[in-house]
Amino acid sequence: MITFSEAESLLEKYIESESLRGHSRMVAMAMEAYAAELNKSDDESLEWKLAGLLHDLDWEKFPEEHPRKAVDEILPANGISKEVIGAIEAHAPDRTGREPESEIERYLFACDEISGFMNAVSLMRPNRFSDMKVKSVRKKLKDKRFAENVPREDINKGAELIDKDLSEHISFLIEVFRDL
Repeated sequence: MITFSEAESLLEKYIESESLRGHSRMVAMAMEAYAAELNKSDDESLEWKLAGLLHDLDWEKFPEEHPRKAVDEILPANGISKEVIGAIEAHAPDRTGREPESEIERYLFACDEISGFMNAVSLMRPNRFSDMKVKSVRKKLKDKRFAENVPREDINKGAELIDKDLSEHISFLIEVFRDL
């Protein structure tokens, strides 16, 4: 298994956009926090964090092949575990035909779109996440024009996949992102 530092270097090799790098790091933070909440071992926690960090690795350079290019070529060649590769494959079921089933797969799916959406909400706020409330995120979710490219159905499905009420999921992530 590669180290997180090596995964960061891989991320920087394939992703130039600071906003996409930021999104990847946010999803890594979310995955690491959920791994801790679920009392995962250090090795499992690293895998969860790597899945979050690398889930969109091929999005910028190979958008038409995402996530196939990463799961079929880039990640195996860089020593990424089958569990992490499976989670990355299952985070885009519309593109891969593979629904999230294992715990790491379900959590990655659940953390991806909501993290991006919450970041968009934070950019509209003077204090970003520090005083964010669940109700303000839920209100923005109802506004179909706000971050309209974020599929609301995936956000709802993600919360269901991890057996969390959407408000509980949002509240947990606000705490994770509080200092961003």
